[in-house]
Amino acid sequence: MNIKNIILCLCILMLTSCSVNLGLFTASYKFNGASIDYSKTKTIQIADFPIRSAYVWGPMAPMFNNELKDKFANQTKLSLVKRNGDLKIEGEITQYSQRNKSVSSEGYSAQTELSMTVNVRFTNTVKHDEDFERSFTASAPYETTQSLSAVQDELVTQMVKEIVDQIFNATVANW
Repeated sequence: MNIKNIILCLCILMLTSCSVNLGLFTASYKFNGASIDYSKTKTIQIADFPIRSAYVWGPMAPMFNNELKDKFANQTKLSLVKRNGDLKIEGEITQYSQRNKSVSSEGYSAQTELSMTVNVRFTNTVKHDEDFERSFTASAPYETTQSLSAVQDELVTQMVKEIVDQIFNATVANW
């Protein structure tokens, strides 16, 4: 029975994190998707993203900014700094809109789609070949029988999480 417990504990330890040491290069790989060489990259600078969209919902920018910073704080060992970060993420929320997605047999809108686009400028001061500027978009449908104000908080939360995941994967997961 004790041998089974020891083996179980060892398996759990091996699954929670792994590191590879190849002489001068040490890399850590975690099952959250991040692959960062912490011997060279120690800090991240994340600017607040302002809303540059024609249509604005006030809580959207703070929701996005907090979620983005929390993602990197919780899933990496990088220290968040105000300036001179090894990694820099900045940008703006460029689009927030809704459009008719489908029409009912009576010719009325049956479903509406809410979408959000964020433009991101990423700089890796350690490896500039990874720098990019790119837009990330997420959308969420809702029934037209519901008012936007009734579903907005939930839908924006979903879209923010999806865009933050896309940014995380593009910047530190190298996917």
